Amino acid sequence: MKLQEIKEKTIDELKELILESKKELFTLKMGHNKLKQLENTASISNKKREIARMKTVLRQKELNV
Repeated sequence: MKLQEIKEKTIDELKELILESKKELFTLKMGHNKLKQLENTASISNKKREIARMKTVLRQKELNV
């Protein structure tokens, strides 16, 4: 998800997206650790960065309110 798309979301939408992304990250990690079937191992790092972006924007919005 692009930064501009993240900035357009509301606080509640961001919280929901963060929760969903954390669940996706968990499934990626479990698939990689137990099954060793993850084709693109960089997807874990990308998901972590995406969560960090969302948390940063969320925090900025919370401080501005």
